[in-house]
Amino acid sequence: MGVVWLSEVCKDDVPLVGGKGANLGELYRNEIPVPNGFIVDGRTFIEFIERTGIKDKIISILEGLDVEDTDELMKASQKVRELIESTPIPEDIVEEIKKAYRQLCEEEGEEVYVAVRSSATAEDLPDASFAGQQETYLNIKGEDNVVEYVRKCWSSLYTPRAIYYRVRQGFRHEDVSIAVVVQKMVNSEKSGVMFSSHPVTGEPVVIIEAVWGLGEAIVSGMVSPDHYEFDRVSRKITKVQVSKKDKAIVREGDETKVIDLPPEKAEARVLSDDEIIKLAELAELIEEHYGKPQDIEWAVEKGKIYIVQSRPITTIKGRKEEEEKAEEAEEAEVLVRGLGASPGIGVGRVKIILSEKEIGRVEEGDVLVTTMTTPDMVPAMRRASAIVTDEGGMTCHAAIVSRELGVPAVVGTGNATKVLKDGMIVTVDGDKGVVYRGALKKEKKEEEKAVVATAPIITATEVKVNISIPDAAEKAAATGADGVGLFRIEHMVLGLKKHPMKYIHDGEVDKYVEELYRGMLRVAKAFYPKTVWIRTLDAPTDEFRTMEGGEDEPVEANPMLGFRGIRRDLKEQEHFRAEMKAIKKLIDEGYTNIGIMLPLITRPEEVREAKKIAIEEGIPLDRIEFGVMVETPAAALIIEDIIKEGIDFISFGTNDLTQYTIAVDRNNENVAYLYDETHPAVMKLIERVIKICKEHGVKTSICGQAGSYPHVVAKLVELGIDSVSANIDAVQRVRETVARVEKKIMFEKLRKL
Repeated sequence: MGVVWLSEVCKDDVPLVGGKGANLGELYRNEIPVPNGFIVDGRTFIEFIERTGIKDKIISILEGLDVEDTDELMKASQKVRELIESTPIPEDIVEEIKKAYRQLCEEEGEEVYVAVRSSATAEDLPDASFAGQQETYLNIKGEDNVVEYVRKCWSSLYTPRAIYYRVRQGFRHEDVSIAVVVQKMVNSEKSGVMFSSHPVTGEPVVIIEAVWGLGEAIVSGMVSPDHYEFDRVSRKITKVQVSKKDKAIVREGDETKVIDLPPEKAEARVLSDDEIIKLAELAELIEEHYGKPQDIEWAVEKGKIYIVQSRPITTIKGRKEEEEKAEEAEEAEVLVRGLGASPGIGVGRVKIILSEKEIGRVEEGDVLVTTMTTPDMVPAMRRASAIVTDEGGMTCHAAIVSRELGVPAVVGTGNATKVLKDGMIVTVDGDKGVVYRGALKKEKKEEEKAVVATAPIITATEVKVNISIPDAAEKAAATGADGVGLFRIEHMVLGLKKHPMKYIHDGEVDKYVEELYRGMLRVAKAFYPKTVWIRTLDAPTDEFRTMEGGEDEPVEANPMLGFRGIRRDLKEQEHFRAEMKAIKKLIDEGYTNIGIMLPLITRPEEVREAKKIAIEEGIPLDRIEFGVMVETPAAALIIEDIIKEGIDFISFGTNDLTQYTIAVDRNNENVAYLYDETHPAVMKLIERVIKICKEHGVKTSICGQAGSYPHVVAKLVELGIDSVSANIDAVQRVRETVARVEKKIMFEKLRKL
């Protein structure tokens, strides 16, 4: 059992003090400005669980745990944490921690505030970075409190996330311990994060992000930080991007508080040129010492820079990616043409599927050809090398799901099920929207491309992602998107065994709520703590009619203008309440990174009634975001009245907004050529809404197909939209566009100074 001081440890002491402790000790010993402190080493935790007899109980609880079963994982975590936090710590261990804290206070000349930070022995290793899996507690004062928060850090070794990642990375629970770093708290006026080299390409560019107050404002995603870049070759500052930082986390007395900043402070530049250069020099020094690019946290108090953490960057990995195109396309016979809905080349044997009952015929590598895909066909879509449909446009089920699955698709051909024959070998070009006879050779162009990192390009305008099926959550999160701007739950619901109202009429509301909850959880969990906006059910009646129990669905001449969206939710309130129950279950489990988004709003009363029901079902609207889709001209034209009902955000559904504004059915291949999200009338409505929302402090976003088009995104950024939500395959392209436009705007403003 022992307490060691930062001055006594080095980078080789990871087994004793964990990655964080070892790195801080290494920096401290090499005269890098690190706040003084001590470490309750990993042996102390092991001694605690062995002497108190709880080690075997912990192993027993975790033995055979299925970490993919969220409920089981949550329960196991809770049991272990309660066990650790309720078991008395042996008195000699308590006294040694208190003695070290008293010594730190004597050295500093006063009773100090400290940061109590977990340092797991499997955290921040060279080949894996699990930073953030355990807890950190700030502004702790007093020896009794320090002991209590050391215990909380021990307990955090068994958070659901920490347990899950250890299992996934192959670490045995009994082989991992936890040390706890206790450091003098830096009451920073400004703080942030920096990369000593580019986190994706490894180029010699120091990237610095900065905010006012404590750095948790960056880590939590609460504010968009300033962004600076320093070229280590030319020795020049090459980028200064100042964001509006309207909040800050600060220490007031014994509490950490979030405060609102006045406009002049919010829009002020955090770092001077001299501070950027000093930070960059420290970053270079630390990288040179370790021999590897570093991810570094820093803080400034009373003009002095402190380094509070450094760990290796693990996202600099190159991979070969094939850029494919079909050779001999000019000479090849074109069988059918349609809309290229999901990019890529697929070659395989045609399987014509005319109903969900036939999906078992689709084998790995087949080309699935059908009138229109349904949610029940998703398993077959996963196996297919390509998908071709008679009907549909760029936003139909086949198009959306194919993009998420990364399967090439051509939709709206009009006659593929008649022209193509079972067993025929074809080549599907999802870019051009063409199906060729035979297996054309694929021309492969080897290209070096970096993997997607958490945020390869930093932008003030958030770039989010659209998700339709929970199975795509992990793939979507891997794009580095800033959250989910649209989680369509209708594709998930339409894939269930029976109609939502049949669950309710059969007395199986809880079962239905559980189905919704499981799908929502997968997405919320994959993106936590980034925000996920969940749109309540929005599917036309004709899509429900084929489900068990859907026989009573009304037959409508134009379902897109019929019984759907918020009008259905408010008419069938039992169903809307079920959706709210599923969302409340998420919130109760700590997933407050979600927002509720109401579809097809046309009247303020709809928002008022929906909020009333949400509150009745126990939804804490002060803890999550609540907003609406603007997808009708009505909503755009009376947005002021809708804002008065109390909303946090709006999101443009350009798919519907376009068809309702210019009278074009987006899924009708006969008029698909007239469908244009950039029509002047549509853009004028969007511009009007953004302007009014900005005046009232309401966030604006776009989640329609237009959000994946760079030329539209450029215009929206110029108008001041807060976020853009794109399809999975377009996130990186859209982020690059946003960055380019923001840079252009910034330079234009600088020229006017």
